[in-house]
Amino acid sequence: MSLSDCRYGSNTQTEHSYSLRSLPMAENYEKRLVSTLFEFRHTNVTENLEAKWVPLLSRTNLQSISKVKVVSFLMGLTMTFLIMASYILTWDRKGLLLTPLPYQLRPVVMPTSTAAPEMSSEKNLGDIKLLVKIISSKLEYSPRKVPDEEDIVGTDSHLFSVIPRHFLRGIKSPCWYEEFSSELSTDLYRRNLFTLRSKSFKTVCDHLRTNFHQRLHYRGGKQFRLRCLPFFYIIGQPKCGTTDLFHRLLLHPKIKFNTMKEPHWWTRKRFGYIRFKDGFQENFPVEDYLDLFDLAAQNIQDGISGNSSGGHRTLITGDALPVNVLTGEASASTMWDNQAWSYLHGDREETQPPFLAQDFIHTLQPGAKIIIMLRDPVERLYSDYLYFKMANKSAEDFHQKVLDSVQLFQSCLYERSLRSCVYNTSLSNAMPILVLRLEDYAENLKGTINKVFDFLSVGPLSEQVEATLTKRPMSNTRRAADKNLGPMLPASRDLLREFHQPFNHKLASVLDNKDFLWSNN
Repeated sequence: MSLSDCRYGSNTQTEHSYSLRSLPMAENYEKRLVSTLFEFRHTNVTENLEAKWVPLLSRTNLQSISKVKVVSFLMGLTMTFLIMASYILTWDRKGLLLTPLPYQLRPVVMPTSTAAPEMSSEKNLGDIKLLVKIISSKLEYSPRKVPDEEDIVGTDSHLFSVIPRHFLRGIKSPCWYEEFSSELSTDLYRRNLFTLRSKSFKTVCDHLRTNFHQRLHYRGGKQFRLRCLPFFYIIGQPKCGTTDLFHRLLLHPKIKFNTMKEPHWWTRKRFGYIRFKDGFQENFPVEDYLDLFDLAAQNIQDGISGNSSGGHRTLITGDALPVNVLTGEASASTMWDNQAWSYLHGDREETQPPFLAQDFIHTLQPGAKIIIMLRDPVERLYSDYLYFKMANKSAEDFHQKVLDSVQLFQSCLYERSLRSCVYNTSLSNAMPILVLRLEDYAENLKGTINKVFDFLSVGPLSEQVEATLTKRPMSNTRRAADKNLGPMLPASRDLLREFHQPFNHKLASVLDNKDFLWSNN
């Protein structure tokens, strides 16, 4: 799900838009793909969908059987016209404009009553099985070719001029010294764009400004400030427990000084987008992103000053010092959101982004720790719907949107490759990655948290801190009003379970772990 509508400085989102991931939306189908999984807008998406490859019928106009017949007849007439026109226009040189498809799906008629989902569930499930066959036939794609490093660097030369390729030894977080200009002293942090959208971060910056110069390093008549990137990134999907995990990790004494959970810099803000529906606003420079970790950098600098018997000179030359404070961020969108590409390069002919957010992180930080939180995709989707949709929620409304979105995905697959429709957002195998399941996290919190600590090499907690961690209430749980709506309809669950099956099999195969089939749920 897209989190492009998130507001920063808060864990509660008040606006959200859903779409079947990488589905071609009707109004700009020829221009670009939308790279989020479910598009549940207030407008009726299917009303604008062009029946270009598959006869998709609008649910709002199907008021009676007679109208269905009329629409079906007109659709058939239109398709016949296109086929005949293709013969006439192309003659014998190019053959048909419309080529046969390996699987033909029957038109899916949208139900209009609350009882209709149950009555038509068998038929819809049959349609989804055919769609799954198409998906399965496309899953055996060749691995994505990772772009050459030279090409990645060339896309953002400023980014790679600010962040060095090697970091200070003896410091666990990826840190380095950056020359500091006295000209910046007058408006330090005042131009940071994150401070305009987060009161809590602005307060942190006010605190950092008071003793900033005391933490500068002086060498050769120049001033240097310590800069750091996150040591770890928590990524995943909304409603997979990333918020809860992040705040529990902060209880560890070595994981602290984190000022913002989800900056969404790698996927959105560095390109000038906060919410894609609001259009381009202003690029957040990499310097603003690095400011988010200055609180950690200043505390690491204090540790350096206290442990370096020879002053800062030994650190500059690379001698190891035992400074183990870690910092991280948890922008879930880092895993899947690459739709800025379609906004920035919508005029290009490529059907998938040439560069992913992961390409840049891996080039800069090949040793970055990546923690992925996943969940049964069927249950996650319903939880996402209940959490982000603000009004007129119901199990029947959710079921209708499932049908709409599956049809859009079907339409995309007829014209494009599977990767083009969903984007290949897999991370480089060279990066250390820990993949967790929300189900395991909920069932065995203590064991899962300890697994994360081992992965980050931060050591165990004291019994007192561990007790505090395990007793902490869960974050972002389902609201009482949403619980009253009950579970999703069985027909929705069956349809989604069938739809996600080939993707779950691929995931379980890649991870060599059958638990990610979610077959027992």
